[in-house]
Amino acid sequence: MHYEGKIYRPWPEANSLLIQATIGCTNNKCTFCDMFREKKFRIRKLEGIFKDIDEARRLYPLVDSIFLVDGNVLVIKTELLLQVLEKIKTTFPENKRIALYGGLTDFERKSVDELKELKAAGLTMAYAGLESGDPLVLAQIKKGMTVEQSLAGMEKAKAAGIGMLLSFILGLGGRERSREHIVETVRLLNIMKPDEIAPMALTIQPGTVLESEVKSGEFIQPTPLQILEEEKYLLENLDFPTMYWGDHGNNIVPMRGTLPESQAFFLKRIEQAIASHPVIKEDVLKTFAW
Repeated sequence: MHYEGKIYRPWPEANSLLIQATIGCTNNKCTFCDMFREKKFRIRKLEGIFKDIDEARRLYPLVDSIFLVDGNVLVIKTELLLQVLEKIKTTFPENKRIALYGGLTDFERKSVDELKELKAAGLTMAYAGLESGDPLVLAQIKKGMTVEQSLAGMEKAKAAGIGMLLSFILGLGGRERSREHIVETVRLLNIMKPDEIAPMALTIQPGTVLESEVKSGEFIQPTPLQILEEEKYLLENLDFPTMYWGDHGNNIVPMRGTLPESQAFFLKRIEQAIASHPVIKEDVLKTFAW
């Protein structure tokens, strides 16, 4: 199996076979992220991808879930990505699920017909970083995506029937823009209605632009109480059914379950944390690098 550099996968994909289809990220400018800073983006050649798929077949007698890495796998030309999906289908006939990283702008750039072809070929789920619904925050973090683009990408994904998990970062607006960040993020989520969501508490990654902004005072980290209050607002105002992956390792109150079934219970846990969790006495949340 060939993997170049550090390999990242979402925590819901812990049991999936990882196949590297791209190297790095097309944007690679987000101020909070260091996942791909050591890589220059490129698409792997089909022969290399196919070789890894064949090698994985020799290694694993049963594979029922596959996740394609690195970032922005959906930028691969549709005809080439279809060949990858077909290779997976013929090599792993027992496989039930194929997911990948695909930005909402990547969905926006493909036609609905192309996306329907990918769905028919076996693509079941895509993971996209929404990060925030606040236009100012999106600009500050250099996401390279507007709210309008995110809406357009989500509309195409839904039209094609591809499941979507959107991740976003509690506290990304900092201490000064916490309210605007969460209000606009929840407003956008209620429009988009993704199949699954993954809220994550802000982590200041070593060596990132955001870390330097923290050191210079340009970005003031939110308090743990603000992060909890953001999640409280989220749970109070989400109005669509979804899978809630709130159990990232850096979250103050790890929670996983379906909404709305678990919504009241999750909200109660957050309210209890706001009332009595020791972390609310801290100035900033201490977290671990990804």
